[in-house]
Amino acid sequence: MATPADRTPADASAPKPGPGRRGRRVLRLVLAFVTAILLIDATVGEKGLLTLLEARKEHAEVERSLMRARSENGRLREEARRLREDPAAIEELARRDLGLIMPGEKLFIVRDVQPRK
Repeated sequence: MATPADRTPADASAPKPGPGRRGRRVLRLVLAFVTAILLIDATVGEKGLLTLLEARKEHAEVERSLMRARSENGRLREEARRLREDPAAIEELARRDLGLIMPGEKLFIVRDVQPRK
């Protein structure tokens, strides 16, 4: 049996299996697990990447809808201005929508004749 006096310096520097190495391994596994959980939460969590992408898509859709509404609003403003200020616009509308004609004009109704068989 070897006594402490018989030990060589090589024996003292040899790695000792024990709780130090095991503790590091457990620490690495815990850190890997926590990192995986954080990555999953960042991707699919309540404020994650997928939610952000969906919100951006919805924002772009609302932006396009707003642009269409603004365009329609401008067109309607222009039409209202024309109807207030331009008598020709009122006449065009009366002829088109109400089927009115000016005094002295003649109305011709043209119908397609179906061929006889």
